[in-house]
Amino acid sequence: MSTQSSPETRRSRRSTKTRRRRGSAIKDTPQQKGPSTSSERASKAAVQLQDRWRRLRETTAASTEPAREAATGWWGRKVQPILEIVSPLGWLVLVITVGSWVVGLVFGWAEAIVAGLVGVFLLLLAIGFILGRSSYRVDLDLARSRVAVGDRAVGAIEVTNTAVKALMPAAMELPVGRATAVFQLPRMRPGAVHEDLFTIPTHRRAVITVGPVRSVRQDPLALLRRQLKWTEPEELFVHPRTVALQGSSAGFIRDLEGLPTRDLSSADVSFHALRDYVPGDDRRHIHWKTVARTNKLMVRQFEETRRAHLAIALSTSTSEYATENDFELAISVASSIGLEAFKEQRNLSIRTHAGPVHTETGRNMLDDMTRIEGKPLRKTSVDVARETADHVPNASVFFLITGDQPTAGDLRKATNHVPPGIRAFAIRCAHGLETQRANIGDLTVVSIGDLQDLGLALRKAAA
Repeated sequence: MSTQSSPETRRSRRSTKTRRRRGSAIKDTPQQKGPSTSSERASKAAVQLQDRWRRLRETTAASTEPAREAATGWWGRKVQPILEIVSPLGWLVLVITVGSWVVGLVFGWAEAIVAGLVGVFLLLLAIGFILGRSSYRVDLDLARSRVAVGDRAVGAIEVTNTAVKALMPAAMELPVGRATAVFQLPRMRPGAVHEDLFTIPTHRRAVITVGPVRSVRQDPLALLRRQLKWTEPEELFVHPRTVALQGSSAGFIRDLEGLPTRDLSSADVSFHALRDYVPGDDRRHIHWKTVARTNKLMVRQFEETRRAHLAIALSTSTSEYATENDFELAISVASSIGLEAFKEQRNLSIRTHAGPVHTETGRNMLDDMTRIEGKPLRKTSVDVARETADHVPNASVFFLITGDQPTAGDLRKATNHVPPGIRAFAIRCAHGLETQRANIGDLTVVSIGDLQDLGLALRKAAA
């Protein structure tokens, strides 16, 4: 007897089988790795690939460096001088000439062939003008290699014909900074000497490269230009303008023993007090008059001293100066104080945002001050003051030189980095400022509107 199952029973059986199949499928399926593992592998592979590529480039560069240096040297010695003979106009004529010949021969245009013939004729004519040898002895003489702004800078060029025959008229060029002076040489017999004088403008502080003197041969159309160098370039330093400061009116602390500190020492030159003798003290410092009066051993105690050492922090951030002339005024102020320090045989340290200035001699200092360039920087007077105080901890007098843009709070914040016991000055430089003195706590602020007022301003500050 067969029994028929109801539709609900059949559906429940099918659902049970389906669940069993799904469960077995889930059990048989291997566990899949998460996306984080694959991304980590990819990143590791990328890092390894970058390392291999970097090592390959370094190895290739090291192995090919001699060949590249040889090729660069050969190009600079052989090829580049030849290419420099052809002027931009000459290259244009050469391209037009070649193009005319190609067009004329391919398309049979007689006009293009004629243009090509004209180009060839012009180039051959230009070659004839630059051929030949010159034999000169050229002397470049600068009367002074270092002048101050506004001083007269003169020089001379002396050209001697060392050939055995007369030389035709030629031109000599003398680069002076970004400009070029041209001197025309006449026809010169063997042994003849020709001399030319020249002046160099010194309106602004700068390092001017003068030379090299070179002779020039070129055709009338300036297609080809041949240059021969006869001298080496020389540098002319146009130092910043400075003023002489009259001794103590400069505001320096002039003390033969140096500046006393609060640190006590058993041997120095600045007497402080007497104290009881302790075994081990130097007997030379026993104060015998006190011993005779008190019948007790007493020794002298001294204050440690330090020799006068001037530290100058010069801000070179153009954002702290209203104009470029104000920045030049600040450099002149710093240079004037530095020269006075050398005159009084004081130790001197100068720092800018770019680092220290050489102060071995006054000449080195002025040379480095001439090379200083103002730039828009994120650093301010606070940074240069902190760096100067860190590098010159033994300073006795501290000068912060900046423009008129920093506020009183900025100046106070900058000089907060100066250790106690050091006399600090802040000098604000700007044309048109009234020369005056102000105090912000222990900080003396001096305003300078004209370099000639520097001595008066420092005299007021020292009062």
